[in-house]
Amino acid sequence: MIPTFAVVGQPNKGKSSIVATLAEDERIAIAPTPGTTRTAHHYTLSIDGQPQYALVDTPGFQRARAVLDWLEARATTAQERPAVVARFVEEHRDDPRFHDECELLGPIIDGAGILYVVDGTKPYGPEYELEMQVLQWTGRPRMALINLIGDGDFVDEWRRALDQYFSIVRVFDAVGADFGTRLALLRAFAELDEGWRAPIERAVDALTAERERRARRAAAEIADCLVACLGMVERAPLSDADASSTDRRRELEGRLLERLRDGIRDREREARDRVQSIYRHQNLQRHDVAAELLATDIFTDEGWELFGLSRTELVVSGALSGAVAGGGIDVLLGGASLLLGSGIGALVGGAGAWFGGNELARVKVLGQSLGGRKLQVGPVRAPNFPWVMLGRAWVHHRLVAERNHARREAMSLSMGEESHLMDGVPDRLRKDLAGTFKALQKDPEDGQARRRLAEQVETLLGVEPAG
Repeated sequence: MIPTFAVVGQPNKGKSSIVATLAEDERIAIAPTPGTTRTAHHYTLSIDGQPQYALVDTPGFQRARAVLDWLEARATTAQERPAVVARFVEEHRDDPRFHDECELLGPIIDGAGILYVVDGTKPYGPEYELEMQVLQWTGRPRMALINLIGDGDFVDEWRRALDQYFSIVRVFDAVGADFGTRLALLRAFAELDEGWRAPIERAVDALTAERERRARRAAAEIADCLVACLGMVERAPLSDADASSTDRRRELEGRLLERLRDGIRDREREARDRVQSIYRHQNLQRHDVAAELLATDIFTDEGWELFGLSRTELVVSGALSGAVAGGGIDVLLGGASLLLGSGIGALVGGAGAWFGGNELARVKVLGQSLGGRKLQVGPVRAPNFPWVMLGRAWVHHRLVAERNHARREAMSLSMGEESHLMDGVPDRLRKDLAGTFKALQKDPEDGQARRRLAEQVETLLGVEPAG
């Protein structure tokens, strides 16, 4: 049997948030209204189909005084107390007055450990002592969690009271807890019962290994997205009328360029959704507000200043040598020459001005006049483009990987004063990435370069090298 813990306490103290965090389950209802949880719900955390531990989200105490009076009237010795608690649940299971107490005590008398949750930002009151006494009567291993919900600080007075009834007392911010904090809490669970030590350690090892697997899978998704975006092109038929009219050519180029941009944006959103799914955040919402970091559009000066390399580091990393020289217009007509004038290639965008000769994407004319010509826009050749894409993916992964499942507000991060995030990449890794980007911009189908990129993204995400 896997370790099971009943999360109990008064309503609206963050019990469901703690369950959502430790069970990694964003489906658990969390609301500020007291009484959201009315029945006990079991949640099992499984990895690779193997259950590791279970948590029971319970209603809050409603009539602790009446329950304690009933118990004290029927037991005279300590050894009788657990049996009397079980008797209370059996006799009152259908009594609406004690519905919540029966729901929360039921899992405990069935063998669950107790995680008693209080709000450390609110003052301690004597009414809580009644609950602690009821829980003490069960005889089950008990830990108290001082959750931090608001701005107050009454942790010390809570500790003095809780220490009298619980063998372990921990401060735990259910909404803000990162992965390391969650593991530390799990290890504390093992101290409650000797029989839980081995399964909890296995669960910690399994969670740690799963986290590394998630990071590797996320790195693969990010690398696949980069490769797809580096090779993305848009094409459309080029009529004689289009070829002979500068205005019509420019209009067609503009439409293709916008389609290319939309395709890249869509592929980035798809990669983000997949990364969030890897970390069990399928329903996580993202704000689309211009002032927020991840909502900054890829193809803006602001986005490139924020996420990519600075101009200095772009040169130092050797990316400039891979830039497309000249006007960037490559006219291919089966060996024939067609002078389309200076209009084609005038794709001026703020982002494209970064060492790209005001060019964001390469423009080509493909085919023979008899066979039908096509105008192609793409792939993107601006040297800072892959750095911008990687910087955005890096920030997104960092937010998702450290986010626990009790947080329900939309993900956002203020831009503040940060800029050129990729300048912070270690020199050797930045140099290796520059070489890989150059190879992929030359040939997106280069299998070795694709594998190198996945490994380099793993390093960026902090994954230890295999073996």
